Parts: sequence; structure tokens; C-alpha cells
Amino acid sequence: MVGMATCCLARGAGRVLNALKEEVKKKGFKMSVIPVGCIGLCHREPTIEIVQPGKPKVTYGEITPDKVSHLIEAIGKGEVKKEWALYRTDKEESLLNGGSRPFFTGSVPGEYREIPEYSDVPSFKKQLKVVLRNAGYINPESIEEYVARGGYFALHKSLQMNPEKVIEEVTRAGLRGRSGGGFPTGAKWLSCRKAEGAVKYVLCNASEGDPGIGMHKSLLESDPHSILEGLIIGAYAIGAQQGYIYISSGYSLGMKRMEKAVEDARAYGLLGKNILKSGFDFTVTVKEGGGAYVCGESTALMAGIEGRMGEPRPKYIHTAEKGLWDSPTDLNNLETWANVPVVISKGAEWYAKIGTEKSKGTKVISLSGNIKDSCLVEVPMGTLLKDIIEIGNGVTRNRTLKAIQIGGPAGGILPAESASIPLDFDQLSRAGSNLGSGGLVVMDEKACMIDITRYFLSFLSEESCGKCVPCREGLKKMVELMERMSMGIGTKEDLGLMEELSLAMEKGSLCELGKTAPHMFISTLRYFKGEYEAHMDGKCPAGVCRELTFYAIDRDTCTACGACIRVCPVNAVIGEVKKVPSIDLKKCIKCGACVEVCEVEAIKA
Repeated sequence: MVGMATCCLARGAGRVLNALKEEVKKKGFKMSVIPVGCIGLCHREPTIEIVQPGKPKVTYGEITPDKVSHLIEAIGKGEVKKEWALYRTDKEESLLNGGSRPFFTGSVPGEYREIPEYSDVPSFKKQLKVVLRNAGYINPESIEEYVARGGYFALHKSLQMNPEKVIEEVTRAGLRGRSGGGFPTGAKWLSCRKAEGAVKYVLCNASEGDPGIGMHKSLLESDPHSILEGLIIGAYAIGAQQGYIYISSGYSLGMKRMEKAVEDARAYGLLGKNILKSGFDFTVTVKEGGGAYVCGESTALMAGIEGRMGEPRPKYIHTAEKGLWDSPTDLNNLETWANVPVVISKGAEWYAKIGTEKSKGTKVISLSGNIKDSCLVEVPMGTLLKDIIEIGNGVTRNRTLKAIQIGGPAGGILPAESASIPLDFDQLSRAGSNLGSGGLVVMDEKACMIDITRYFLSFLSEESCGKCVPCREGLKKMVELMERMSMGIGTKEDLGLMEELSLAMEKGSLCELGKTAPHMFISTLRYFKGEYEAHMDGKCPAGVCRELTFYAIDRDTCTACGACIRVCPVNAVIGEVKKVPSIDLKKCIKCGACVEVCEVEAIKA
């Protein structure tokens, strides 16, 4: 099984897949080479898993085409390449069809004992795969493999229940929307079901515009049927006969696999007329998104589906009452929908045992930033932020954790001491952030809070639709004031004006983009006010803001390795082999490349 999601393909998985097929054919082995989704080990791609009768399943990492022949040769001899193995799996759990499949009986074969077992790997001990239950296990383009893992049983079960009972089950499970503030899913479904209107719609938001994350992409590419099954169940519960799956325009592979899933489900009678002979009719259309960040906002998304420009509208009337084409509409993101089959199959009581009192289930997290191992993980709600960071093996270069950004551009930046906060909708909100779609960015002491805030405000300013004045003009002014701060010419009056603008934007903006845009500034001012004061005094403590930064090489620390000389794009680092170099400040453009490559951190700002 070869991981073939975007992250895998970017690291050469396609070439590995082809090399495996050619080698197996050449050797004449009776071996299937199957493309699967992402198992989350983005830092170890390309990953492949070998399943042999009577032996543990072995997961190998960083496999390149030149390693393939050696690997296949070893398998042919009944051996295992321990040096490339990440872990072994003795039995395979199946969440929905109940039980596990042992790969062998008796004791673990000899040389396999030296490979750690999946359940003993520290990073996996803290995870619980509910949403990602099939990611990396099945071919995402095979409906048969999804069914073999328990897929569409929840739909069959739902159609034996009355719609109100389905909504009650989702409500008792405590499932909350997996984006933004986490609105209770059951309450939203019930409101839409009770709304007046002969025509109702259900929508799946698979638009993902936050910088540096890829949860939606991974789920679309690894297990599209889990999303589709949840959407069909929701439609039955609400009384909708038409659904739309709205996917980010850049997600071509996810779009292809979801369209295939819809086509196959229709061919098997799981979509269309009289689904499973229940009398329930439902069709789904996959819609490519507009590309802008704001297009993921609920009313802007609906405008896009209707063929209009992706602009939000006022929400004095809830979309559950008047949404798409002024009809009652339920919108959830794809992670929420993927939870639904589990809730129905396993039952509300089982699901409600996972997580905290008010935040049930699990959350998929995209772990990135100054982290040793960038990866995609799924943890129970209530897991401490520091435990999630430990899954990625901590901060790079053994530096000190300075801050955590969670919730994307609409979230906030929390200080290192907030790492003891659990993953919980309400507790994160009280701390000045929100869960958002689940991106967690780790920042070390080299991160400048002013520069990061300026970046995210600039991003939001560019992505604003410009329809309402508070967001359009407020963001432009906030970016201007943050640029003054990064140049060392900001003042206390500027800070006061930004606080006033923040309040005006929160109260007066049309949609959540404008309302939440000031969160980054408010949180950094709350937790890192000293950094603002330092910049007003003409200093950037992190050595990032160019106008306030000058680099120098510590001669006592420098090992004269020459890495800084080789990486400088303007030849500002001058020196000879095995001699401590110097920096020509007239040439230096302060890009920071030399700082990043210096293993001993001899270059100081």
C-alpha cells in the first residue's frame, strides 16, 4: 500500500508506486500494489506498508525508487528491511465493523521484534483515529474497500430510524461543528428540519484557505466516502433532497476523488431515487470553489453555488431558515460530516465518552511551524496543546517554545504557558483564540509577534471581499499601523487606534472574516505587550523586522563551516574556508537565510 495523497506525491510517491509495480512484475511476485491515502506522517513520506500472510504489517518511511528493488528482494526472501521500517502492526482495528483482524497467530516472528509495534510508538499512543479511521488503509477511489471497512452501514441503519431519532442521536453524542466556534450539530439539523419550506438543502464546506494547513485536503484525498455518507445521513434527517460539496479550487486531486465517490455511490444505489429501497431520494453535486479565503464563509459559499460572486450577506435571518436560493439550508464542514457515520454506527453513548464535558469526540490537527516533525494527527478533544506538540517531537533545534497559533488567521496567538490548555472549544475561546478548522502552528523564540501579526492582517486584507467598510478600510489601516510598528516608528497612539479599530470591526463587520480579523492583534497585545513596547523603542527582540535588525557573527561560537557563505543570496557573508566569516552590512538584505542554516546559532541579531 503506497500513500498517494498530495503530501505523498510531492515527495515522489508516484515514482515509488511505478517502481514497485515494475519490480513486482519483473520478479513475477503475486503481490498487489495499491494506492491509499495519507497516514499523517508528512515528514516521512513517501511511506509504504507491506502486508504479508502470517506476518505483521510493516510501515516503511522515506522510500525512494532506488530502494524499491532492495525492498522487494528482501520480501521475496522472507526478510524485513529493519533500517527503513518505522513500525509494525500486529493486528488491524476496524472502527465501524467491530473487531480486529490479526495479521498472524502465535508469537511475533524473529526479526520483526526489533521493530516497534504501532501501539508502542509514543506519538500514536496519544492519537485516536475516528475521522481518519480509513486514511491510509483503503484505496480512496474504491467504494468496495470503504464498504469492507464498515462503510455505508450507518446509512443503512439511519434509514431504519425515523429522521427525528437520527437528529436525537447526533444531539446526544454532543457532536459540534468542526470549524469556528463549534455550534452543536444536532441543534442546527433540528432547526433546519423544523424550518418552513418544501425544498431543503444540505451543504458540505470543503473550502480550506488558512495558510499552512491541509486537514480538508487530506480527508478528501484519503476517505471521500466517509464525508459523503455523513452528508446523505444528514439529508435524510433534515428532509433534504439535494446536497452540494463545495471544494477549494486548488484541490484537484480531492475534487477528482470526491467526484468518483459520488459517481460510484450513485451506481450502487446509495444516491438517487429510492435509496436502499427506503423511499428516500437524494442527489449530490460537487462544486469547485471560487478560490478566495472569504468564499468559505457560509453565505459567500452559498452565493458561489448559486453562480454569484462569493460575497457574504447579513445574517439577520439564519441560513437554516433561508439559505441557498432562500430555502432552509444546513451547512457543516467535511470533518463534521465524516463524524456522523461513526456516531450512528457506534452510538451516541460511545461517542460522548470521548473528549471533555462540552467538547466531544476527536479533532484532526495539522501540526506545522517550528516543529521537528510536521504531521497530520487526530487526538481526543481535551488533549493538552503541549501533548499535541510532543507528537511532532517538540520544537526544532531544541529551541524554546514561545507561542502557539491555533485557529488560522481568525484565531489568536497564545503564549508558551498556554500549552497546558486542553483542546476544548470553550477554554480556547476564554484564552483569546478558537479552534477554527484545526491548524496548530508552533513558534520558537525566533518568531516576532509583530511580524506575524502584520503578515496575517495583510493576508486577511487581501482576502477581504471589500463589501463592508469596517472590514475593508479597517484591515487596510491596521496593516498600515502594524507596518509602522515593524519599522520602529509606531507609537502608543497607534496601539490605541488599533484597539478602537478592532472593536469597530468586531461590532460592524458583515461576516466572520471581519469580525475575527482583529483576534491576532488583540491576543498578541494581551500576551506579548512587551514586544510592542520594544519595537516602539526601535528594537526587535526576535531579530526579524528588517529595519530594526543587524546581523553579526559570534567568533567564539562559529565553527567556520561555511554554510552561511553558501546560502547568502547577495554574497554579503564574506570569508575563506575554515575561517570565521564576517557580514558586509551594506550588502546584507536581512533575509535571515544565514541564521536559519547556522546549526550552532553563531549569527546574532
